Amino acid sequence: MRSARKRVVATLVATAVAGVCGIAGGYLLGAGLALRQARHQLQQDAERLINEENATLKETYATMNQMNASPYPHCSEAEMAYFRKLLFQTDFLRDGGRMRGGKIDCSATLSQADLPTAPLKPAYTMQDGTSVYMETGPLQVRDQPTLGLQFRDLYVVINSGTGRRVDLATLPFIMTVKPAVSASPGMLLSTSPQPEDAVFTTEGLARKGETLYFTRCTLNGSSCTTTHITIPEALQSERSTLYYCMALGGLFGGFLGFVTSLIYRRSRDMEQQLVRAIAKDRLRLVYQPIIHLASRRIVGAEALARWTDEEGFAVGPDVFIRVAEDGGFIGEITELVVRHAMQDFGETLRSHPDFRLSINVAADDLSDPAFLPMLDRELKKARVRPESLAIEITESSTARYQDAKDTILSLRQRGHSVHIDDFGTGYSSLSYLNELSIDTIKIDRSFTQAIGTEAVTVGILPQIMNMAAALKLDVIVEGVETEEQAAYFVPVLPPVLVQGWSFGRPMEAEAFLRRLAEDEKNALVAATAV
Repeated sequence: MRSARKRVVATLVATAVAGVCGIAGGYLLGAGLALRQARHQLQQDAERLINEENATLKETYATMNQMNASPYPHCSEAEMAYFRKLLFQTDFLRDGGRMRGGKIDCSATLSQADLPTAPLKPAYTMQDGTSVYMETGPLQVRDQPTLGLQFRDLYVVINSGTGRRVDLATLPFIMTVKPAVSASPGMLLSTSPQPEDAVFTTEGLARKGETLYFTRCTLNGSSCTTTHITIPEALQSERSTLYYCMALGGLFGGFLGFVTSLIYRRSRDMEQQLVRAIAKDRLRLVYQPIIHLASRRIVGAEALARWTDEEGFAVGPDVFIRVAEDGGFIGEITELVVRHAMQDFGETLRSHPDFRLSINVAADDLSDPAFLPMLDRELKKARVRPESLAIEITESSTARYQDAKDTILSLRQRGHSVHIDDFGTGYSSLSYLNELSIDTIKIDRSFTQAIGTEAVTVGILPQIMNMAAALKLDVIVEGVETEEQAAYFVPVLPPVLVQGWSFGRPMEAEAFLRRLAEDEKNALVAATAV
């Protein structure tokens, strides 16, 4: 009970820790998505605003060019009327006229009496000689800042359009101009305090401390617009995404921790259960018939281990054999299989000298000094000749060449036949098989299943059969499940042996021996009839 309680607590702790890690991971993911969205919004706003600025500049310079082409006398009423007509057709210009030395000579919208008497002082001069005025006196449009531009003796007043730009932007922004004379950029308009110079005069994304900036400049490079947002504001604006990612991360992390804990505990429990099952002799054997294809008679059987764990679940041999190999006790399973096989088939093997029983051994068995003595001991106890017991080793086992070679040689000297199982899936070659001095190759079921299809492996089968004939090796074909597959091997010489559900599924020893007796009876009847 205490052990079970500890396992539950360990699982809960693992789940909680993984859940917290998942929340942290979800926060990082959500924060990344929020900042990505913020960067996208910064860029989008900056581009909207700079497009507006480009439109303003395009309209301004086009209008100034038309004003410069005035056909009327300087500052005449006809010229002012001409200017007014041009200005009224624009979206951004509010006034225009003539000025010299900072003093306005005439205006298209103001009377002579309303003109400022004091000269206006330019804030800076641009590279093309255009003077920029930040203070426009009576030319101010309501409470919105305006910008005056003078080129030669022409001037225009631009409404900065703060309200219109605010409508275009969802984030705070700053508009600046890069002048030719003064070292510091001039501020056109802003919805927040001005940042460092390099941030808002260099195009692209920038970060200063906890604030993100994105800058776009006009086509002529004279002015730039910078949008900005703080990281906390970005996270706050996407808090629903952030919370969703944190919740999802927590759930996923907790689930992963729970499953991992169960798998780990299951793995540890499985090894301990398997050790107990071996100690208590709870593994069982089933036997699959090996058929002589030409006569359709049973000539042998393969012993296969099966295990049901303490919770009643059948565990596949590919799983528990690997557990035993990793745990270093595969030799105990091999000994159990040999002992049970001799108990089940000892009498049959003594009375049927041509019958062959096959058992599978692992790579570790081939290098285990206790393997061969154990085999000799169990055969002697059952009074079974070594010739009656075939040893199957997987093709991958032969990768440990010297161990495999020495043990195979010893097995064959004792009289055992040696089979290479799952042939075609691993390491063997023509010379390699010859040096190992094996007796039989068992063709892997993947080749058999390809028969009747367009799989590439079908073309390899004739080469395998030719190789076996050249080395004088017997052939057992695994996985024969249809008559079409069986028919493929009927013309093969010498005749092959087959295994597969078409000829018999693995069965308990008692059922197998009944079928063997029935097979012998049918053969005797057939022989008598002839």
